[in-house]
Amino acid sequence: MDHLALADYRARVAAMYLADEDLAAFRARRDDLFATHSQSAAPGPLRYFPPSDEFVATVPLTPAEGSLEIATGGPDGVLRYERAGILDTPWGPLTLFWLAAYGGGLFLPFRDGTSGRETYGAGRYLTDTVKGTFGRGVTPLADGRVRLDFNYAYNPSCAYDDAWACPLAPFENRLTAPIRAGELSYEQQP
Repeated sequence: MDHLALADYRARVAAMYLADEDLAAFRARRDDLFATHSQSAAPGPLRYFPPSDEFVATVPLTPAEGSLEIATGGPDGVLRYERAGILDTPWGPLTLFWLAAYGGGLFLPFRDGTSGRETYGAGRYLTDTVKGTFGRGVTPLADGRVRLDFNYAYNPSCAYDDAWACPLAPFENRLTAPIRAGELSYEQQP
């Protein structure tokens, strides 16, 4: 593994998520990064649902206790997460997690009614701060609420290539409602 290239990729991902640009510019930048960077799990092209305000909501965060262990299926083994709180979304409750490891980070994996049909079967992520994907899909607000924007929902790396292992959405983050926003399932090009 080229550690410096991976560090560069993560820095570019974080910069992209923090940039002051609209969704269309963000998607174009993401598509370019995936198509051109040596550490990308998918050479592209990526596919998305059309942008939709229907899947943007500001919701309360109810404190929650307890931890959860999620197996990655790879060399990272089992990751331990603390429940940061429950988000009362219009589509059902979702648990927002905090990675209980050095540096920590917010993590929001989910499955929904599109999983396995229109989107990756094992679910998508709305944020994983370890990977630098913060500041768009999940935005904590000063009043204790959280803004969710599912237009930024994305596939985990394992959706693109079996060489990658990913923590997947636990049962408590499985919604029956279809969330037709964000990234669609990946289709390998010949």
